[in-house]
Amino acid sequence: MRYDREFPVMAVVTVTGVALVAFFLIGGPQYNVWRESLNGKAELQKAEYTRQVAVLEAQAKMDSASRLAEAEVERAKGVAEANRIIGDSLKDNPRYLQYLYITGLQEGSEKGNRTIFVPTEGGMPVPTLDASK
Repeated sequence: MRYDREFPVMAVVTVTGVALVAFFLIGGPQYNVWRESLNGKAELQKAEYTRQVAVLEAQAKMDSASRLAEAEVERAKGVAEANRIIGDSLKDNPRYLQYLYITGLQEGSEKGNRTIFVPTEGGMPVPTLDASK
């Protein structure tokens, strides 16, 4: 009667084995599909995030370029205004221009530069730099 007691155990083991094989044969492909679906969703989210980062970086570059352009325009306005003020102050002041010319010549000679004056038809000397240095 030993055979009678082993039969239920063998039946349970066999049914369990058949159930596991069926589970893996049926559930395995479905698990693979589910896993690939999750991988696809993860890749899609990563691509979306990467695109958002690229858009934000491009926007930051545009904002930066725009601000730099505005700063350059403001700087140019300041230079133009300074040139206008200097030009207006020098219009009727030839003696100050002569003073600036003479001090410029002195500063150049202190640095070791030599200036040669060449007479012209108008009688005004035109300075030329000595090219022999």
